[in-house]
Amino acid sequence: MEYVCRFSNAFLKHSMKLVLGSESPRRKELLTTLGYSFRTLKPNADETIPDDLKIEQVTTYLAELKSSLLINQINSDEILICADTIVVLDNYIIGKPSDFEHAKKILKSLSNRTHIVFTGVNIQSHHKSHSFLTKTEVTFSKLTENQIEYYIRTFSPYDKAGSYGIQDWIGATAVLNINGSYTNVMGLPTAQLKSELDQF
Repeated sequence: MEYVCRFSNAFLKHSMKLVLGSESPRRKELLTTLGYSFRTLKPNADETIPDDLKIEQVTTYLAELKSSLLINQINSDEILICADTIVVLDNYIIGKPSDFEHAKKILKSLSNRTHIVFTGVNIQSHHKSHSFLTKTEVTFSKLTENQIEYYIRTFSPYDKAGSYGIQDWIGATAVLNINGSYTNVMGLPTAQLKSELDQF
């Protein structure tokens, strides 16, 4: 089994053997940026949310669910990381868009408003488990219909909660303010994850 770290700078390299329970290219990129070596596993989780969960509990629940499905696939010297991210507006969870019109509807609802991004992360080995939650508030400027249609056609944000990627054109042109972690909006709160791994 081979672990690859793209950084040549010894200061950035870490001795931990990590397993990322996600095939998200954004989460892979962010974990690589931290300087960790890791391999990936894909969790095939039923992401049905129990009715009695509060919105603040959803992402942690799903991250722990993913971990429970993958924990037996990691080695004794590895640490598993699973995460889940949701976008919330007016106490309503906004998922991934199903098609072009759905994406338009979502982005129109976010226009000129502040929404919340929650990411729940579970860190687990064969000996212990720890979860944490990160919250970020994102404020959009007013988006025109032409801007929305251009963004959807050019960047095809169908795999992203809330129909957008903050690292895309829309993040550079329409995000007025961020209160909290930028990388959390991308799907993995790197600063807090690094701190939690150091203490794990």
